[in-house]
Formats: sequence, C-alpha cells, structure tokens
Amino acid sequence: MPKINENYQNLKESYLFSEIAHRVDTYKKNNPDKEVIRLGIGDVTKPLSPAVVKALHDAADQMGKAETFKGYGPEKGYDFLRNAISDYYKRNGVDVDPDEIFISDGAKSDTGNITDMFESGNVIMVPDPVYPVYVDSNIMCGRDLTYIDANADNDFLPMPDENVHADVIYICSPNNPTGAVYNHEQLKVWVDYAIKNEAVILFDSAYEAFISDPTLPRSIFAIEGAKKCAIEFCSLSKTAGFTGTRCGYTVVPKELVFKASNGKEMSINAMWNRRQSTKFNGTSYIVQYAAAEVFTEEGEKQCKANIDYYKENAKIIADTMTRKGIRFFGGVNSPYIWFECPNGMDSWELFDYMLEKIQVVGTPGAGFGDNGKNYFRLTSFGDRESTIEAMKRFESLF
Repeated sequence: MPKINENYQNLKESYLFSEIAHRVDTYKKNNPDKEVIRLGIGDVTKPLSPAVVKALHDAADQMGKAETFKGYGPEKGYDFLRNAISDYYKRNGVDVDPDEIFISDGAKSDTGNITDMFESGNVIMVPDPVYPVYVDSNIMCGRDLTYIDANADNDFLPMPDENVHADVIYICSPNNPTGAVYNHEQLKVWVDYAIKNEAVILFDSAYEAFISDPTLPRSIFAIEGAKKCAIEFCSLSKTAGFTGTRCGYTVVPKELVFKASNGKEMSINAMWNRRQSTKFNGTSYIVQYAAAEVFTEEGEKQCKANIDYYKENAKIIADTMTRKGIRFFGGVNSPYIWFECPNGMDSWELFDYMLEKIQVVGTPGAGFGDNGKNYFRLTSFGDRESTIEAMKRFESLF
C-alpha cells in the first residue's frame, strides 16, 4: 500500500467557497421562488472586451491553417506576450526584463506551485485574515505557518516585527479579502525586513489594476531593493475578465539568488524555469495571443472601462455602509469591501441571516482566518442592477 500525503488530514474539511456554494444550493433547492444575489465569490460578470474577443477569433483562425499553426509553445510563454507585459511595467515606472516573466494559467496556480522552490523547514509568514490558497498549499506540503495580525487597529495592513524571523512572506496588495492597500513607505519596510532576514516576499498583485491613487505602488518592484527579495504574481482574471479564459504571469528577478547548504548559489529564476518546463506545458497560444491584446492601447482602454464599472459598484456598496454607519475597509483602490458584522454577529451567522432574510450572498470573514470572524466580504463584480438591488435589501435589513 502506498504511503499517502497525510498532511491533507490537516486541511479544513472543505474549501471556503465550496462551503458557500453548498449552503446557497441548499437554500435555493428549498426556496426555488427566491432570487439570490451573489456578491461573494470574486468572479467577474462583464464579458471579455471586444479587442480580446477579436484576438481569440484571429488566433483560432491561425490554429486552423498549416502555415500559422502552433504546437507546443515556449515554457516561459511567447515572446510577444512577455514583451508586452514588460512594456506595461515600464509604462507604470517599473523595469522588468521579459526573461524574468513567466506566463501561466493564473496567479492562483503559481502562488500554490511556488512552494516547490522552498524546503519544508522554512518559516512561512502569512497575514490573518488571508487568501486561503496561501495557507492550504503550505499545509499540503507539511509546513508550519506563522501568522501576523491584520486588524482594524493597523487598518488590516500588518507590518513586520523585528523580533520575529520569517523565511517566506506572503503579501497581497490590494488585499484579498480586506481591500487594504500598502503604500510605498510600508512596502519599503517589508523589503528591508526581507533583505535583513534573507527572506523572500511572495507578492500577489492580482488586483493592481484597481489602484487609481498614483501614490500607491502597483508592483513590489516599485520599491528599491525588491528585486533582491521578491517574486510577484499577477493575473488577468480581474484586470481583463480572464477568470474562465485563464492567464496570468509571475515575475522572478534574476537577482533573486540564495545559497544552498553546500555553498552553491542557486537562481530562483532558473529553478522556476526548470520547474515549469518539467511540470507545465504552458498556456495555450490562443489565450496568450488574446492576452497580448490586453496590453495594447485599445485593449487597456476597454479593460479599464470594465474596471471602472466594478469600481462604481464598489462605491455603491461603500456608500451604503457609510449611510448605515458600518465600519468598512477597501472599496476604493480594490474591488472588495470588508465590513464589520452588524449587531455583534459573527460572520457565518451573518451569512445565513442575509441569505435567509434578503437572499444576498457574501463571504464570511471567518473563512479567511480568526481575525475575520466578525467581518464580512462583499465584491463589486456583480452587475449594476444586482448590486443596487442587493444594497437596497441590505439597507432594509439593517
């Protein structure tokens, strides 16, 4: 009999969003006449932009002709897309070499798979509350985690404790679930801490396109010294509505080098390239061709229009919270609104209460960690009419 990975016994019984889906499906089965509005899972509702759709069609046509057909692609991704992403970084004031960019099927995959780069004895630091993938992917590997408190007192933007050592640090900004965004000075403290501790920062910037404040960094590499200590993950899921199309990218600087136990220097860029070429056959040509269109002038314009639509939804939700006197975070440079549960409720209690009374679905903060047990997340990714209707129902309830 094979020895199985018993670390799976340490995982929660079900993934957060699977539990939400189960409760909603049960309610709908018992109440088929009720219209449920979902502002929980962060899936988009706006369709792909016209420029992207045209590119998908063009690429599909190319795949149907012998002279333009593509088989296996480069492990890192096609040059045309990596160059386009590099240019996008430059337009935002950050220098990233195309050879440091790896195309994938999304940030979720890469933030989970990056654990292959690091030995199980490392001290893994994650904030609480936190995106569950960071926690579960490390538990699957048998790693122990150290938590840092993100709470209302620090605006859900925890800072490093010089007396606590970490080897691998997860940071998400704009944050999922709290919507909080680190400023330049705060991220510089984290970079300095990582360099001092010879640690690596795993920086999730999946929501960078929602930052409208020009003083807030959209990349960890806007911070001096970050290329010596950070890996950045980004996704087109929210930037361009690719949640079902699947495309993302990870930036692994060539400067990110650590010494092995035998004294040999090992490049994380080279290691990740080796890992990807062994375990991953790349994102499809059709998707990469369409993804490149996202970074053209017209593509960016169309994607920004969709993001602005979601940001207006976020404002509608945030304004509702303000009118009701409910403390909240996010909703400005982020698609998420993280609010304190009214009337002393805990988050799962509020979930069931809202589902039963007003048929509005959000995400219980407890699913993101102990510090979220009295908070609740709503997303701005619904359509406009549903968002307005959900907030009318919410106001009538509280």
